[in-house]
Amino acid sequence: MRVLVVDDEQRLARTLRIGLEAEGFAVDVAQNGVDGLWFARENTYDAIVLDLMLPGLNGYQVCATLRAERDWTPILMLTAKDGEWDQVEGLDTGADDYLTKPCSFPVLVARLRAVSRRGARERPTELVVGDLRLDPAARRVWLSGTEVELTTREFSLLEFLARRPGDVVSKRQILDGVWDADFEGDPNIVEVYIRRLRAKFGRTAIETMRGSGYRLGGDGG
Repeated sequence: MRVLVVDDEQRLARTLRIGLEAEGFAVDVAQNGVDGLWFARENTYDAIVLDLMLPGLNGYQVCATLRAERDWTPILMLTAKDGEWDQVEGLDTGADDYLTKPCSFPVLVARLRAVSRRGARERPTELVVGDLRLDPAARRVWLSGTEVELTTREFSLLEFLARRPGDVVSKRQILDGVWDADFEGDPNIVEVYIRRLRAKFGRTAIETMRGSGYRLGGDGG
């Protein structure tokens, strides 16, 4: 595995490099956000360990820039910022995992291996399906550039389908994913919410696959 470590704490960066190389990783180190972004653009990595409080560009900016450029290299944010909203912002910006300093080195290695197993598959912070654009973090959705107001449950159902574009999703899968596995109400609640979404996005936005389930398509994708 080839890993990029972006951290301005020289002692920590050196320690990480020595430790990771002992585990069989090939490691490059950048000590500011500008250099880190350059390394990430110029080389191919299996994962990036990214600090947040960096000179030049901070970690949020580096992560957001890479994702905007459709670089999906797995990013593990490693930082002393341990507030829950710091973690939320980091993950919503496009990071794959978040660890706070100080952390256990074996845990760091395990997390790196875990994010690298996912590979550099596309993980956009926004979902685009046809004329639909969803921002899961802000819970906002647009149809052909016009924002559409949804309830929390309506958005959750639409997001569930949008994360599986082209797939036929059963009613049971929807209940488990949008409600929960212990839901004991009327399963026809799914049909109620499908009708609500069709009223807002068009009757053919969500297709009914008779006997199988639903698929996001038609006018909505």
